[in-house]
Amino acid sequence: MEQNIKFSIVIPARDEERYIGKCLESIEEASKPYPNQVEVIVVINRCTDRTEEIAKEHNAVIVHNDSKCLSKIRNAGAREARGEILITIDADSTMSPNMLTEIDRLLNTGKYIGGGVKIIPERISVGIFVSMIIIFYPLVLLYRISGGLFWCYRKDFIMIGGFDESIVSAEDIDFALRLKAYGKKQGKRFKTIRRANIRTSCRKFDKFGDWFIFRNPKLFLRILQGKNQKDADELYYDIER
Repeated sequence: MEQNIKFSIVIPARDEERYIGKCLESIEEASKPYPNQVEVIVVINRCTDRTEEIAKEHNAVIVHNDSKCLSKIRNAGAREARGEILITIDADSTMSPNMLTEIDRLLNTGKYIGGGVKIIPERISVGIFVSMIIIFYPLVLLYRISGGLFWCYRKDFIMIGGFDESIVSAEDIDFALRLKAYGKKQGKRFKTIRRANIRTSCRKFDKFGDWFIFRNPKLFLRILQGKNQKDADELYYDIER
């Protein structure tokens, strides 16, 4: 008899041995109210370290995808999903213990198409704080979207075509906007979860400096456009972990 999978959680992972263990442990804690109803799908992307080994130790489903495109990587995991509810989280993030119960509660109200979540950085500095206030918070306020971790019914993910594989960066913003627009047609809202959260690494700031966005604003704007593979490689796909 096939298991009744309620949640499928997709994690893209390239050389994430430093982080993925904690990410998976946080999911295991959040899964306790749903025994045998949560599957974790780790998409191994060009790994040269112990990422896959660690994922297998936590009984994750393993998918391989070598693309330099996060949309393709995330979609590869989503195609293997069996759960009613689809969740994406990055390997360098951890979810709070109440994450799955909160997602379940919100979707059961029938008011929400899905959404994002409150993000807590692992550390804070003036540069990181200013970056969040000037760049990331306006996206939330202007477009009423959020990211960090996405959640929705798998059927709705399929209906909007998942992540757009024609773009190599800012796929999260694009996905949030399309999910929100689709929800509006269904009479449902895009929701940012505030009773639960994710804690995420600041490794981009650690690597490039806490003020790197302001030192090269043109690069950041090109990243937001999602079409420049060279820039995306520099910030995401070829960065040494």
